[in-house]
Amino acid sequence: MTVAGIDHIAMPTANAERLIAFYKRLGFLINNETEWRSGKANTFSIQVGDSKINVHPEGYTASLRGPTAVPGCTDICFVWEGTVEECQQKLKQAGVEVIRGPVQRPGGRGRGAAPSLSLYARDPDQNLIEFMIYQ
Repeated sequence: MTVAGIDHIAMPTANAERLIAFYKRLGFLINNETEWRSGKANTFSIQVGDSKINVHPEGYTASLRGPTAVPGCTDICFVWEGTVEECQQKLKQAGVEVIRGPVQRPGGRGRGAAPSLSLYARDPDQNLIEFMIYQ
């Protein structure tokens, strides 16, 4: 048996409403948003393909997470299916500032050998978010 992929990661937020609005503007789906808003769930998640990002809202405590997890501690790379220009346009329309890029970066495909370009930005908690475009 081998590890087949990543099911989810988790990240804390200082302002859940602001984080939900940000990721929705970028086209992400939010899981369990209704349950979280009604108090039936302690967390919600951001769907990313077949994986997700579990979000720990302000005030959430859990024993099964990194002991130093604080808002802004996450660095995530998303794969963008499209051109660099399309990604730049989507970010601009969402009001997201690109802080670096496009720059060449080795990604996970082809064990780092597949050519790609990346754009970097920050979410409302100052997490670094990267959009990788494979060539």
